[in-house]
Order: sequence, then structure tokens, then C-alpha cells
Amino acid sequence: MRKLPERTEFEMFGYLACFATVDELLDEIRRARANGFEEMEAYTPLPVHEVSEALGHKNKRLPLLVLIGGIVGACVGFGLQYWTSTIDYPLNIGGRPFNSWPSFIVVTFETTILFAAVTAVLGMFALNGLPQPYHPVFHVPAFQLASRNRFFLLLLSRDPRFVPEEAEAHLSAGPALSVHEVPR
Repeated sequence: MRKLPERTEFEMFGYLACFATVDELLDEIRRARANGFEEMEAYTPLPVHEVSEALGHKNKRLPLLVLIGGIVGACVGFGLQYWTSTIDYPLNIGGRPFNSWPSFIVVTFETTILFAAVTAVLGMFALNGLPQPYHPVFHVPAFQLASRNRFFLLLLSRDPRFVPEEAEAHLSAGPALSVHEVPR
């Protein structure tokens, strides 16, 4: 008889715990942080800002990207008008100077907003790893409740503190309704 190879932590994506309320989820996140777990994800059926704070998500990259997009938009808008009015097709209308910057403000403002908004949308998709049509938690049948009325916490196997037996025992000792192994 052929012996099956032993499981390694790399064959497992993590452990998924199901909770009935958001308060239980928040308590478990804090408890997991206190026990040294750093790599975890939470899934809720509705937006809960406290969960992001408890997980320690402090995204400073998106606002910086939007600022850079807005600055690029302002430079492109002003540069386009400057190029056309002074270099490419200069027209002296009413004796005004070719580089009449007050007349450039409206288009510069609009291109700033346009570039910042497009950068925000594309940056959000890129930083969130979207579109992501597949995720290992989809293997767990109970995860269907994440869009209805349950809250989930996933301890990831890439966490340096992750030991499968300890992670499962940690989640089982809390108020979790159920704990599931998530295969890769």
C-alpha cells in the first residue's frame, strides 16, 4: 500500500474561523494579535471600519498615488495649453500674452481631477489585487455565509508564527462557531 506524503504548511493556505457577530470577530483579531499572529484576513458581509483598524491596515500608498496622479494631471493640462498657445499655434487675440495662465486654470483643474480620479480607481484595483476570480477560501463551503450573516477570520500559513496545530487550537479556543482548514 502506498503511503501518502505528510502535509506541509505550504500545502495549506490557512485556517478559517466563522463568527456570529462582529464583536466576536474583533475580539478574536485582538487575541490573535496578542498571541503573535500578524498575517490574517477578515471577511464580513458589510463594511466594518473597526476590522480594518484591528487588522492594522494602514494604507498610505493610495493617497500618495492619487496625489501623484493629480500633479501629473495638472502638469499635463497646463503643459498642453501652454504648448498649443505659445509654441505650436500662437494667436495674439486682444493683445494678450501667449502664456496667459489665468485662462489655463479651468482646464488645468479639470485634468487634475480627471487624472486623480482615474489613478484612484486603477490604484485601488492594483493594490487590492483585483480582479481576483479565485481565492482558496472558496473551497470552504461555509464561506458562502460571508455574504449573508457570518464573519470570518483567516489565519494565513505565510505568517512566521503559523504552526497548523497551534493556529487551529487558538481559533478553536475562542468564540468561533466553526474552524476550517483552507487548502491551497
